[in-house]
This record gives sequence, structure tokens and C-alpha cells, in this order.
Amino acid sequence: MIRHCVFARFCGDVPESERTAIHADLEALREVIDGMDTVHFSANVSPEPFARGFGHGFTIDFRDAAARDAYLVHEAHQRAGTRLVAALEGGTDGLMVFDLDLTKK
Repeated sequence: MIRHCVFARFCGDVPESERTAIHADLEALREVIDGMDTVHFSANVSPEPFARGFGHGFTIDFRDAAARDAYLVHEAHQRAGTRLVAALEGGTDGLMVFDLDLTKK
């Protein structure tokens, strides 16, 4: 299993309704991407001072790397990604992506 972790620094003027709409766009991809499973969204709740300004994040679990790769190139993901990046401080500078391989070995 691949856990796709995305951390975001939203612009201060981006309303909660826009963040919710971006989340809904990403969640809707579960219906069209085979192997895309659980999606979680949250503000950062860590008491540690190491967030470096990344105040929000989400994770998406994929059955395997092939499912994740299909998601990355899917046109609906491209649209959702464009919308997300437009809402971030500095565009892609306000984004961090990290994928974990949780496959049992």
C-alpha cells in the first residue's frame, strides 16, 4: 500500500469553503481511480513546532504504486491539483508531497 501524504500552506485569504471544495474534488476521484482507497483531510494538530507553516494536510491510501501512478496522471487529479496550487502561498512552494510504502515485506 502507498500512503500519499500532501501538506499545504494555504493563502490567508482562501476561505474554508474553497478548501472544502478542493477536498471534495480529490475525494471524488475515488469513484474513477481503481485502487484509490481512504482519503483523510485535517488541519495540523501537532503540538510540536516543526510544521514550517504547513497548516493543512491530507493523505490518500492507494492499493499499490500503479494505482497511485494512475491517479497522478488522471485529468481529474490534474484539475484538482491546479485548483489546490492556486490556493497555496507561493503556488507549488506551498506544497510538500511525501509517499510512504506501507507494503508488508
